[in-house]
Amino acid sequence: MKGIFSGLEKLGLGKLEKVEVFEDASKKEEEAKKGKRKPAAVSEADFLFEKTYVCPVCDKEFHSKKIRTGKVKLLAADTDLRPKYQYVDCLKYDAVVCPHCGYAALDRFFKFMMPAQARLIRENISANFKGLPATENIYTYDDAIERHQLALLNTVIKKAKESERAYTCLKMAWIYRGKAESLPEDTPDRKEQIQELQNQEKELLENAYTGFEAAFSKESFPMCGMDEITVSYLLAELARRIGRYEESSRWISRVLISREANERIKNRAREIKELLNKDMNRA
Repeated sequence: MKGIFSGLEKLGLGKLEKVEVFEDASKKEEEAKKGKRKPAAVSEADFLFEKTYVCPVCDKEFHSKKIRTGKVKLLAADTDLRPKYQYVDCLKYDAVVCPHCGYAALDRFFKFMMPAQARLIRENISANFKGLPATENIYTYDDAIERHQLALLNTVIKKAKESERAYTCLKMAWIYRGKAESLPEDTPDRKEQIQELQNQEKELLENAYTGFEAAFSKESFPMCGMDEITVSYLLAELARRIGRYEESSRWISRVLISREANERIKNRAREIKELLNKDMNRA
């Protein structure tokens, strides 16, 4: 059987004899599926860039992995203000470490250094520092823990304010929590590992509470970017989490009766109060 366009070869259009008047819809769909690319999987590395720093202790330049501002979406926050983001745990990238001398600090504190503090770090850390282990294109939770440990040690050595030491403990506690939450179900001895991570978290929360409580009456506000009401709220929740229920109740009351506290933080304080009552009934 001749095709509809047979004979057009005489016009030099023989190659088009088999053109269909109407395309087969099923073939068109199939071809569209083949041509359609699946959206690329999102990886943690997609949100990172190398930020340049100059170390205030040794004056050398280096790079550290950081999250691109505005690239990640905040999903929620825990009751102790720990932020949770889509796709990546940004907290892993908050500790900045100089690979040359071992000075480390949370990003917000990194560049602030007194000459006497730099001397203490050079004498006690740089003199013994053997360098950082190599990392992949992202920081694992273990990488992050190691960097935060070094940052916390530096706060002790340089005799940093109580608030800086407390805030570093708090951030490190959140890293342990993140690691516990991310452990795969098939991890060997998973329950034991989670328990150990929770123990580490609690010890750090206890230190954070001690530091913020001491700083509250000594230091001026804002403290680590937080106003007085926010720090009061944080102290209430930290006290609850470490089992200091009476102290938690006092801090909650301080927030609830404050004329400066907005309704949003008062509502959060009421939520903490409900959790506290449940904890006290179980105790």
